[in-house]
Amino acid sequence: MFSSSAFLIGFRYWRARKANAFASFITLFAVSGIFLGVAALIVVSSVMNGLEGQLKSRILGAVPQLVLEDANGFADWQASAAQIEANIPAVLGSSPSASTQAMLQSSANIAAVQLQGIFPQQEARLSKLTTTVWSPAFDTLNAGEYHIILGTQVASELDVAVGDTIRVLSGEGVVYSPLGPVPSQRKFVVSGLFQMGSQVDAQLAFIHYDDARRLMRKTPGQVDMLRLYLDDPFKAEQIGPKLPALVAPDAKDSLVVHDWRDTFGHLFGAVKMEKNMMSLMLSLIVAVAAFNIVSALVMMVVDKTTDVAVLMTQGLTRTEVMGIFVVQGSMNAFLGLLLGLTVGTVLTLNLNPILSGLGISILGAGQQLPVMVSGQQLGLIVTGTVVITLLATLYPALKASRVEPAAALRYE
Repeated sequence: MFSSSAFLIGFRYWRARKANAFASFITLFAVSGIFLGVAALIVVSSVMNGLEGQLKSRILGAVPQLVLEDANGFADWQASAAQIEANIPAVLGSSPSASTQAMLQSSANIAAVQLQGIFPQQEARLSKLTTTVWSPAFDTLNAGEYHIILGTQVASELDVAVGDTIRVLSGEGVVYSPLGPVPSQRKFVVSGLFQMGSQVDAQLAFIHYDDARRLMRKTPGQVDMLRLYLDDPFKAEQIGPKLPALVAPDAKDSLVVHDWRDTFGHLFGAVKMEKNMMSLMLSLIVAVAAFNIVSALVMMVVDKTTDVAVLMTQGLTRTEVMGIFVVQGSMNAFLGLLLGLTVGTVLTLNLNPILSGLGISILGAGQQLPVMVSGQQLGLIVTGTVVITLLATLYPALKASRVEPAAALRYE
């Protein structure tokens, strides 16, 4: 199809000034549509990637990504952790964890949080391998001192600062008395604050693992929950089902696996759906431009019917005739694609400076749009555009190849 003669003739037709002004206008419209569609796709998808990445680091860096819980307690949690890390490369590390719903009460207000019991030394070691939240204030968590680390939003809601004392009431460890159920409670000293810049700041609080176990009225030294750290939190769905059979094949029914999707799956699901819908709507611009290529090529075929007939009498095959018009339509598509790819990438890489120069602040003063350019996504955009535009050229090219030289030249 793409012989040298077909390519040269198609390229010459593409460069030649169109006799039909309306066909020229449609061609320009098609190139502009592909250019705008590709550029918009690159900018919007990069911003959505940045938003998703920001949510991943700010939220999934603080909440447990994957938790393995044994109702009977782990006989040797270090051995279980080592076995998981050795067999699943995506697991970067693990640490004992205790978690419970709790109410925090200060002299000014009350707040509900997810209370996490951790070993600070273990968390500090793992924070160097992962993107999990870490604050120097965690070093103040020592067993038996009953210190607590709060998110900045929780501290603001409770109107407390470092050094203040609050009361913590646990959702576990309830004791039933003649007066009714009495929750487990204890006073804690606020020894530090952390800030992730997300809703996690209003939902999480950290205490030492042993203090958490005592608050929940459980044996401090026993471990029945392992918090796993992944190289990519989105792999939790694939890794979770493998853990029970790997850790305890004979007693896997006693093991329960939880991951971040239980609490934040809906948020990331909404972001992914919005990302896909935006990409779909912007892809329609490219599709409309492809239909314009069809219109322009059909007009060109009608205009060049006599020329095609002459070329066929000179020995040009029907396949080569198809190649002429495929080349001509593809050149329009490649021009729009190249312009869109260049402009879209430049706009994306300089989006925040451009918005700042124009005085536009989408997220508010002092905040910038998160931008993350994905090479894989750029490849999909380029491939999709090329495929759509090539398909759009097939019908006009096929129409041109069916020209009968004798009928076309009868009245010439």
